[in-house]
Amino acid sequence: MNCFRTLALFLTLCLGLQAMPSLADDEQIASGSGDPVYQVQSPPAYSMIADLVIARPFLVAATAVGAVVFVVSLPFTALGGNVKDAGKALVVDPGKAAFVRCLGCTGDGYGKRE
Repeated sequence: MNCFRTLALFLTLCLGLQAMPSLADDEQIASGSGDPVYQVQSPPAYSMIADLVIARPFLVAATAVGAVVFVVSLPFTALGGNVKDAGKALVVDPGKAAFVRCLGCTGDGYGKRE
């Protein structure tokens, strides 16, 4: 082999091996693998600001309104036997989104191991 072909082969192998870790990261993101308890998200600054100024006040209000609706509907949900489901849907889920979720994140950021 001449010098040019050897150098080209060497550079191709080096560049190919350098791309492997980034391809592995993309594969993990696409397959959803990772730590099942905590998924790290790094949202941009504008997303954090919009979440703080717009979304969080609405979520806190939704939690308060959901608590009132839950108390009003409590006799009916008790007769139906789904108090736990109603409480989770009306109070716990908006409360988790308002207080547990990281600033600017789209998911909960926290999940229990089963």
